[in-house]
Amino acid sequence: MTLLSKLCASWCRRSMAMRTIPPCVRRTLSTDQEPVWDLKNRSALYYTSAVVLLVSGLSYAAVPLYRVFCQSTGLGGQATLLGINEDSGEKVASMSVVPHREITVYFQADTSSGMRWNFKPQQNSVKVRPGETVLAFYSARNPHDKPVDGIATYNVLPFEAGKYFNKIQCFCFEEQRLNPNEEVDMPVFFYIDPDYCEDPKLENVSEITLAYTFFQSKPGLKLPVPKLT
Repeated sequence: MTLLSKLCASWCRRSMAMRTIPPCVRRTLSTDQEPVWDLKNRSALYYTSAVVLLVSGLSYAAVPLYRVFCQSTGLGGQATLLGINEDSGEKVASMSVVPHREITVYFQADTSSGMRWNFKPQQNSVKVRPGETVLAFYSARNPHDKPVDGIATYNVLPFEAGKYFNKIQCFCFEEQRLNPNEEVDMPVFFYIDPDYCEDPKLENVSEITLAYTFFQSKPGLKLPVPKLT
């Protein structure tokens, strides 16, 4: 080997020895960062779970809230539902009938598009005087070969009459199950408050319509929102 070759070889070995190789970089979370990330993940999970529970709760509460709102205010053509208790009994017993005012109450029955019950009133209309109680009936039949659950809403027209139309007993907002080919009679026990005669908006109104609609009861059912007048 010539002197020049020896010098070149020596220079190459020294250059390779001086050359540094950068280490591999591994990005890991420090011990200080791990609790922060874990806390954020848990917070997001708690928040999501809370939202899901809230939405589910509102879905299940929709029917009771709708019922309480409408029946306590009489808005949206919803009659006031008193129920059979001591207070309602005393109120009915203390009422005075208004003999000179006669009102015709018409009964209507309908079902939603997904509900195939045979549903109808047993009477087309009744004549009633404010302050007297009336008992009427609807009938429902399930023509299917399997049980069907239903739930009913109702409306009173004109809307202004709703707060004076008091139902002591009815089948609304309660889930009903009819077995195959089963038929039931559904009573409606009601009266019109004598204060009806004092409302100037109803001075010339002598006809009221009580309309029921049955829906097939199923999870997530949203009943119609009442119209406020």
